[in-house]
Amino acid sequence: MATSSEISENLKTVSETIQMAAEKAGRSPLDVTLVAVSKTHPPETVRQALEAGHRIFGENKVQEAEDKWPALKAQYPDAKVHLIGPLQSNKTKRAVQVFDVIETVDRIKLARALAREFDLQAKRPDCYIQINTGEEAQKAGILPTEADAFIAQCRDHLHLPVVGLMCIPPADENPALHFALLSEIAKRNGLQKLSMGMSGDYPVAVEFGATSVRVGTAIFGSRALVTDRGA
Repeated sequence: MATSSEISENLKTVSETIQMAAEKAGRSPLDVTLVAVSKTHPPETVRQALEAGHRIFGENKVQEAEDKWPALKAQYPDAKVHLIGPLQSNKTKRAVQVFDVIETVDRIKLARALAREFDLQAKRPDCYIQINTGEEAQKAGILPTEADAFIAQCRDHLHLPVVGLMCIPPADENPALHFALLSEIAKRNGLQKLSMGMSGDYPVAVEFGATSVRVGTAIFGSRALVTDRGA
């Protein structure tokens, strides 16, 4: 587990790397949000990042976020939490209650469940459509060839607050190709936000237009082992 000083220094290093990548691409570093991926890390570790001034975090599972974030938000009410892992349709109520942004809308059943829940709770977290840019059978996300129709259905018929797209490139392929594809899909659909890039490739993602990068290991160190209780 990283110490408080290490987390603070890591946040500084990642922010400086984002700045350099943005300037290399002729972009403003202010246009890139760092989502600190705090999944599997205990509240005391996350609190160290909060104490260092960071406020945007990513979690993979509803249950873990429910256990961790209400107390942290009571102390840091300006903190925001993104859902960056798969969401089961039967957990949309809980997800809408705990998350400020949902980045993994990946099928019509989930989109409809979210639309219903947004109306019931009178709460509308920003949504990202997850695109399976590598067309991997084991990975969630809409296929690129189906993206335009799905985005239109979510935005125009279900009236979800779709603000952007996210992707997780295949581990064994050049991520730049996938970042470029995601950027093109977003551009032709008039979407401004791109959630792409993780600890191993976030500088490349920034160069290709990422407006948020999801970085965990480079900030918190290796992940702790937890029991999987589902998303």
